[in-house]
Amino acid sequence: MTRAVKLSILALRLAIGWLLFYAGISKIVNPEWSAAGYLENASSFPGLFGWFALPQNIGWVNFLNEWGLTLVGLALILGVAVRYASIGGGLLMLLYYFPVLEFPYAGHGIIVDDHLIYLLVFILFYVTRAGRFWGLDRYFTRHRANERSS
Repeated sequence: MTRAVKLSILALRLAIGWLLFYAGISKIVNPEWSAAGYLENASSFPGLFGWFALPQNIGWVNFLNEWGLTLVGLALILGVAVRYASIGGGLLMLLYYFPVLEFPYAGHGIIVDDHLIYLLVFILFYVTRAGRFWGLDRYFTRHRANERSS
Protein backbone atom coordinates (compact mmCIF):
# COMPACT_ATOMS: atom_id res chain seq x y z
CA MET A 1 0.00 0.00 0.00
CA THR A 2 1.43 3.38 -0.96
CA ARG A 3 2.16 6.17 1.49
CA ALA A 4 -0.51 8.32 -0.19
CA VAL A 5 -3.15 5.63 0.35
CA LYS A 6 -2.10 5.23 3.99
CA LEU A 7 -2.26 9.00 4.53
CA SER A 8 -5.70 9.12 2.93
CA ILE A 9 -6.97 6.35 5.21
CA LEU A 10 -5.39 8.11 8.19
CA ALA A 11 -7.16 11.37 7.29
CA LEU A 12 -10.46 9.52 6.90
CA ARG A 13 -9.92 7.68 10.21
CA LEU A 14 -9.21 10.93 12.06
CA ALA A 15 -12.18 12.72 10.48
CA ILE A 16 -14.67 9.93 11.21
CA GLY A 17 -13.14 9.52 14.66
CA TRP A 18 -13.64 13.18 15.49
CA LEU A 19 -17.20 13.15 14.08
CA LEU A 20 -18.19 10.19 16.26
CA PHE A 21 -16.31 11.39 19.34
CA TYR A 22 -18.01 14.78 19.16
CA ALA A 23 -21.43 13.18 18.55
CA GLY A 24 -20.99 10.98 21.62
CA ILE A 25 -19.64 13.68 23.94
CA SER A 26 -22.37 16.13 22.90
CA LYS A 27 -24.97 13.54 23.89
CA ILE A 28 -23.25 12.72 27.20
CA VAL A 29 -23.12 16.36 28.33
CA ASN A 30 -26.73 17.07 27.32
CA PRO A 31 -29.03 15.68 30.04
CA GLU A 32 -32.06 16.30 27.78
CA TRP A 33 -30.80 14.07 24.95
CA SER A 34 -32.52 10.76 24.33
CA ALA A 35 -32.72 8.32 21.43
CA ALA A 36 -36.38 7.65 22.27
CA GLY A 37 -37.87 9.90 19.56
CA TYR A 38 -35.64 8.43 16.85
CA LEU A 39 -36.52 4.90 17.91
CA GLU A 40 -40.26 5.51 18.34
CA ASN A 41 -40.50 6.83 14.76
CA ALA A 42 -38.74 3.86 13.15
CA SER A 43 -40.06 2.93 9.71
CA SER A 44 -38.43 -0.51 9.61
CA PHE A 45 -38.70 -3.01 12.44
CA PRO A 46 -40.93 -0.70 14.52
CA GLY A 47 -41.49 -3.44 17.11
CA LEU A 48 -37.78 -3.87 17.79
CA PHE A 49 -36.94 -0.19 17.85
CA GLY A 50 -40.09 0.57 19.85
CA TRP A 51 -38.91 -1.99 22.40
CA PHE A 52 -35.56 -0.16 22.63
CA ALA A 53 -37.50 3.05 23.34
CA LEU A 54 -39.54 1.61 26.24
CA PRO A 55 -38.97 3.40 29.56
CA GLN A 56 -37.30 0.31 31.08
CA ASN A 57 -34.85 0.10 28.15
CA ILE A 58 -34.12 3.64 27.04
CA GLY A 59 -31.62 4.25 29.86
CA TRP A 60 -29.21 1.51 28.78
CA VAL A 61 -29.88 2.21 25.10
CA ASN A 62 -28.92 5.87 25.58
CA PHE A 63 -25.85 4.87 27.62
CA LEU A 64 -24.62 2.41 24.97
CA ASN A 65 -25.28 4.91 22.20
CA GLU A 66 -23.52 7.83 23.91
CA TRP A 67 -20.51 5.87 25.08
CA GLY A 68 -20.37 3.70 21.96
CA LEU A 69 -20.01 6.77 19.76
CA THR A 70 -17.50 8.35 22.13
CA LEU A 71 -15.29 5.29 22.50
CA VAL A 72 -15.39 4.30 18.82
CA GLY A 73 -14.43 7.87 17.95
CA LEU A 74 -11.60 7.92 20.48
CA ALA A 75 -10.29 4.56 19.26
CA LEU A 76 -10.23 5.83 15.68
CA ILE A 77 -8.46 9.06 16.66
CA LEU A 78 -5.80 7.20 18.64
CA GLY A 79 -5.60 4.32 16.19
CA VAL A 80 -6.07 1.77 18.96
CA ALA A 81 -8.24 -1.36 18.64
CA VAL A 82 -9.45 -0.01 15.29
CA ARG A 83 -10.68 -3.39 14.10
CA TYR A 84 -12.89 -3.77 17.20
CA ALA A 85 -13.98 -0.14 16.95
CA SER A 86 -14.89 -0.72 13.31
CA ILE A 87 -17.13 -3.62 14.26
CA GLY A 88 -18.81 -1.51 16.94
CA GLY A 89 -19.12 1.49 14.64
CA GLY A 90 -20.55 -0.68 11.88
CA LEU A 91 -23.18 -2.10 14.24
CA LEU A 92 -24.12 1.42 15.35
CA MET A 93 -24.50 2.50 11.72
CA LEU A 94 -26.83 -0.43 11.00
CA LEU A 95 -28.89 0.49 14.06
CA TYR A 96 -29.10 4.08 12.78
CA TYR A 97 -29.88 2.99 9.21
CA PHE A 98 -32.87 0.72 9.72
CA PRO A 99 -35.13 3.16 11.59
CA VAL A 100 -34.96 5.62 8.65
CA LEU A 101 -35.32 2.94 5.97
CA GLU A 102 -38.73 3.05 4.34
CA PHE A 103 -37.77 0.83 1.44
CA PRO A 104 -36.58 1.88 -1.07
CA TYR A 105 -36.14 5.29 0.58
CA ALA A 106 -33.51 5.72 3.27
CA GLY A 107 -33.08 9.11 4.87
CA HIS A 108 -32.20 11.44 2.02
CA GLY A 109 -31.54 8.78 -0.60
CA ILE A 110 -32.79 5.68 -2.27
CA ILE A 111 -31.47 2.60 -0.43
CA VAL A 112 -28.10 4.27 0.29
CA ASP A 113 -27.79 6.96 2.93
CA ASP A 114 -24.96 8.37 5.02
CA HIS A 115 -25.14 5.51 7.51
CA LEU A 116 -24.37 2.95 4.80
CA ILE A 117 -21.45 5.10 3.60
CA TYR A 118 -20.07 5.14 7.16
CA LEU A 119 -20.58 1.37 7.34
CA LEU A 120 -18.47 0.98 4.18
CA VAL A 121 -15.78 3.17 5.73
CA PHE A 122 -15.74 0.94 8.82
CA ILE A 123 -15.35 -2.09 6.55
CA LEU A 124 -12.40 -0.32 4.88
CA PHE A 125 -10.83 0.41 8.28
CA TYR A 126 -11.31 -3.23 9.32
CA VAL A 127 -9.84 -4.86 6.21
CA THR A 128 -6.89 -2.44 5.90
CA ARG A 129 -6.08 -2.59 9.63
CA ALA A 130 -6.20 1.21 9.57
CA GLY A 131 -4.93 1.56 13.15
CA ARG A 132 -1.48 0.50 11.97
CA PHE A 133 -1.15 3.70 9.91
CA TRP A 134 0.27 6.16 12.41
CA GLY A 135 -1.82 4.77 15.26
CA LEU A 136 -1.28 2.91 18.50
CA ASP A 137 -2.23 -0.39 16.85
CA ARG A 138 1.13 -0.16 15.07
CA TYR A 139 2.96 -0.01 18.41
CA PHE A 140 0.97 -2.87 19.92
CA THR A 141 1.50 -5.03 16.83
CA ARG A 142 5.26 -4.51 17.00
CA HIS A 143 5.29 -5.04 20.77
CA ARG A 144 3.45 -8.38 20.42
CA ALA A 145 5.78 -9.47 17.61
CA ASN A 146 8.83 -8.67 19.77
CA GLU A 147 7.37 -10.68 22.68
CA ARG A 148 6.78 -13.70 20.45
CA SER A 149 10.35 -13.62 19.09
CA SER A 150 11.87 -13.40 22.61
